[in-house]
Amino acid sequence: MNQRFYSLDVFRGATVALMILVNNPGSWSHLYGPLAHAPWHGCTPTDLVFPFFLFAVGNAMAFVLPRLEAAGTPVFLKKVFKRSIIIFAIGLFLNWAPFLKWSDGALVFRHWVDPQNPESGVRILGVLQRIAISYLLASLIIYFLKMKGAIITSLLILIVYWFLTAYLGAAADPYSLDGYFGTQIDKNILGVAHMYKGEGVPFDPEGLTSTLTSIVQVIFGYLAGSYIQKKGKTFEMVCGLFVAGSILIFVGFAWDLVFPINKKIWTSSYVMYTTGLAIMVLSVLIYFIEFKNAKGSWSKFFDVFGKNALFVFALSGFLPKLLPLFRWVDHVDEKGASVYTSAFPWFYNHICKPLTDWTDNPKNGSLLYAICMIAFYWLIVFWMDKKKIYIKV
Repeated sequence: MNQRFYSLDVFRGATVALMILVNNPGSWSHLYGPLAHAPWHGCTPTDLVFPFFLFAVGNAMAFVLPRLEAAGTPVFLKKVFKRSIIIFAIGLFLNWAPFLKWSDGALVFRHWVDPQNPESGVRILGVLQRIAISYLLASLIIYFLKMKGAIITSLLILIVYWFLTAYLGAAADPYSLDGYFGTQIDKNILGVAHMYKGEGVPFDPEGLTSTLTSIVQVIFGYLAGSYIQKKGKTFEMVCGLFVAGSILIFVGFAWDLVFPINKKIWTSSYVMYTTGLAIMVLSVLIYFIEFKNAKGSWSKFFDVFGKNALFVFALSGFLPKLLPLFRWVDHVDEKGASVYTSAFPWFYNHICKPLTDWTDNPKNGSLLYAICMIAFYWLIVFWMDKKKIYIKV
């Protein structure tokens, strides 16, 4: 049954909008709790954004894969490998871009590995890289093992990952930052220079081992999309989704008792919990949009993000890195040194912060900046939608 589900487009677009919101605060030091990641174990609304997007990737795959299957294996392999390589390359480009940086008042080339510090270099993995790997492997599993095989494989991945994490990690606490077994694997394969160090030590939250379970997130999205297609726009379909979401949330909470919900090592309980929430949110959107026709300006706002999802996400990651190359003196500090600024920091410090100073809460200025960034990128994709410009991979 080939029916159009506008609610899926809104779901994808809303996820992209939230990605921009949480990735572009005015200051990382001034965040409201829901807009910050959990320090380690646990799950905040921000921790839902990435798995929701992977789930949306699987949803979209359910509508595209049948056409690729009909075209034959060579066409399928060419399409998924080409798309995965391009997405991975874009992610790597964003990590390295804009290839230059200011150092002692001069622009210098940013090396793959810093010659002055061999443990500092360009990070290899990241959000888009994880999307690329997860999409590729999920596609291959679904295509060659079919529905039943994909379900069995997903469950095996979640269980095996649990045992690997428990028995290969540090005996004292295998689920801790220092005890996680995957970090050593990333060090051996990627190298310390190419790992994320935002936790204070070399640790990659999009590392190789934790990518295993993110593959399952895409497969679950595909299964939900296939179910929606099969059942069509019926109340049975909506009820089935809601019940499935409730069950997965329960399983996630139960598993959390022995394998904590944790985004940074993408635990199996985290996959179950976030997938359950994604399914429940999607079922609610389907009910209101498809059955109650409750759509309008609010749904159109998110829809345009979904139509150029990859482009706007990449742009929101590229501009904050490019614009600092074009800087100017903002003021001179008390020691007589020039303090430089660029477009986005200037906007935050001279517009957003002053507008919210009366609240005596710096978090409001940071939030206002993030909302302005959503509006800024929305204007771009809105214009693209009006001009029928859609950048696909």
